[in-house]
Amino acid sequence: QEHYGGLNGLTVTWIGDGNNVLNSIMMSAAKLGMHLHIATPKGFEPDIRITKISEQYSKEYGTRLLLTTDPLEAANGANVLVTDTWISMGREEEKKERLKAFQGYQITMQTAKSAASNWTFLHCLPRKPEEVDDEVFYSPQSLVFQEAENRKWTI
Repeated sequence: QEHYGGLNGLTVTWIGDGNNVLNSIMMSAAKLGMHLHIATPKGFEPDIRITKISEQYSKEYGTRLLLTTDPLEAANGANVLVTDTWISMGREEEKKERLKAFQGYQITMQTAKSAASNWTFLHCLPRKPEEVDDEVFYSPQSLVFQEAENRKWTI
């Protein structure tokens, strides 16, 4: 909102694990007028209960919800590209399996080529290089440090 001046009509793309952060975005995006595209590997989709609620909200608020396994399809036309850790706390023993499953899900400038010309990047930190490459993470489109600063005010 701070960057774009509003949220209504923005397309947010989540590429990564169907985790708690995605669940929160799914519960709020449509209510804020945002379209939501989600790309997760098979077996790492968001909670089905949250998905059903999110589908209802999209219909109610007139937004689009896309669930896919293709990161480039999800990134198509996105204003905001978002990812988070692929290996959440308590899942460290799954690291090898997860890194294999998430091959091709790293956000790169190639991913961004599918996005809107005014795309930005968010990550709630700390980030791992397999989730997003340095070129995107340190680019002018990256808002990760502003995001981190804004989070401090809510704490």
